[in-house]
Amino acid sequence: MPSRTLTRASGALTALAGIVLTTAATTATATAAEPAADSAAPIVTVAHRGASADAPENTLAAIDTAREMGIDWVENDVQRSKDGELVIMHDDTLARTTNVEELYPDRAPWKVSDFTWKEIRTLDAGSWKGEEWAGARVPTLEQYMKRVTHNHQKLVLEIKKPELYPGIEKEILTELRKRGWLSRPAVKHKLVVQSFSADSIKTVHGLRPDVKTGFLGAPAVADLPAYAAFSDQINSNHGTMSADYYAAVHALKGPHGKQLEAYTWTVDDPARAVELAGWGADGIITNKPDLIAEALEDAGFGVAAE
Repeated sequence: MPSRTLTRASGALTALAGIVLTTAATTATATAAEPAADSAAPIVTVAHRGASADAPENTLAAIDTAREMGIDWVENDVQRSKDGELVIMHDDTLARTTNVEELYPDRAPWKVSDFTWKEIRTLDAGSWKGEEWAGARVPTLEQYMKRVTHNHQKLVLEIKKPELYPGIEKEILTELRKRGWLSRPAVKHKLVVQSFSADSIKTVHGLRPDVKTGFLGAPAVADLPAYAAFSDQINSNHGTMSADYYAAVHALKGPHGKQLEAYTWTVDDPARAVELAGWGADGIITNKPDLIAEALEDAGFGVAAE
């Protein structure tokens, strides 16, 4: 399956071609093998909760659908059941995306933390999206990681409302380690852990300084250096972004000594995605990753080999 990671077009390539044509063959070969000095890092298209416009969010079907689209990166949300099982769910209530109200009518407001895994595993997490998805289940983090690994995908993992689940950061890292996702290659190339909670990201960074992290939000420019001490990415709602803000982010280095990155969510309009990429977005998080990846490619951003 082809990669849908995209790179920004670089005017330096044209200039480089002119230089190559005017130099000796051996020099040309050596020069052409080197990347342009001002070429940018790849733009990453991330399937938000999987390909959630086409399949029920945060289910195995959603990440399988993203894989069928050729999307390498998927995003998910992790919470904890009453009896301590890590489960994949966005809302802190089960009501919107399962039939929990039908099965347990007397247990409003149907909080994830009020249900055991044995109860959650019986819920239908697909019918709300369409009859073709009836019977899809809420996966555990273990089940989810097995499927992401099987699909050869990469992961942006969001710790959802960590204030509700004390100690969840350590538990998530333990599960990732069991699944082989804290190995050096995995940490370097295919994992980001993010949260709206700065304290949660600080905790992850403290426990595993090698893990790439992202803060969800748009801190004031004056506050960005403080976030760069523990977060590799500033991942913001696209409505808050501007070319100047991207430039301010990119002017700093994150905790691993590399340029601070900025992923942007949730972008389902292809024209808006192209605009954001032109401003400097490093990643686009979207419910429609196939459309966004195609739009970026059609706009001349190119497909990067991995």
